Amino acid sequence: MTLNRFDLVFILMDKPDEELDCKLSEHVMALHGGGKRQKTETATPRSTQSSVLDQSRMLWNEDKPLSEKFKFAAGETYDPIPPQLLTKYVGYARKYVHSKISHEAAKILQDFYLELRKRQSTHDTTPITTRQLESLIRLTEARARLELREHATEQDAKDVIDIMKVSMYSTFSDEFGFLDYQRSQHGSGMSQKNQAKKLIAALTRVSEQTYNALFTVQQMRQITKDCNIYVRDFEDFIDSLNNQGFLLKKGPRAYQLQTTNF
Repeated sequence: MTLNRFDLVFILMDKPDEELDCKLSEHVMALHGGGKRQKTETATPRSTQSSVLDQSRMLWNEDKPLSEKFKFAAGETYDPIPPQLLTKYVGYARKYVHSKISHEAAKILQDFYLELRKRQSTHDTTPITTRQLESLIRLTEARARLELREHATEQDAKDVIDIMKVSMYSTFSDEFGFLDYQRSQHGSGMSQKNQAKKLIAALTRVSEQTYNALFTVQQMRQITKDCNIYVRDFEDFIDSLNNQGFLLKKGPRAYQLQTTNF
């Protein structure tokens, strides 16, 4: 999944997770049952001791990664926003709120950018440019706009840096922890000079020319050969692209490209 305006890339992997799998299965069952997801029981009135524990828990949560902060604990109550209301809320924020970053937020973003530049200068990796800095600024402003605030704070900048780190280091870091944008994005963890991206681009071109997004394994093998794309195990390579959502298996030896509208 790619968010182009913010230069964010996230590799979506379907990893077994008992808690998440349980929640997802409940959601799917509720959809097919024609009802709504069951909410957990409303909390009972809490004592003063419980309030103190809640405050301690909040302080502890501040040090947790952003991804962990967004996870619901078992039995935690929540009230999801209806999609229609969320759409109106985002539309209102985009039209009427024009956030600007504060000096404190700008300093945090600048320090992070300079640290990336420093690492790039000492290792043979793809250069970090002002494009990444501009993306950080846009993300920070969007983070404040989400809460209808005119000024982006220091915490907004820290949250954005957490998001950028997840995108950069999980997608492009090599086995030594250095950024390498030439790494493949098909989830193997091996540096293959972006072979996955080259194949998807080639398949997209063919799909646009033929108005057909369905490819057999033999067709993709030939396109790979024609484009001088080298992979050690072609079958595993295609399976990986299928697992990542670039391809969708439509038969024993056929896949549909998911990056086109055909």
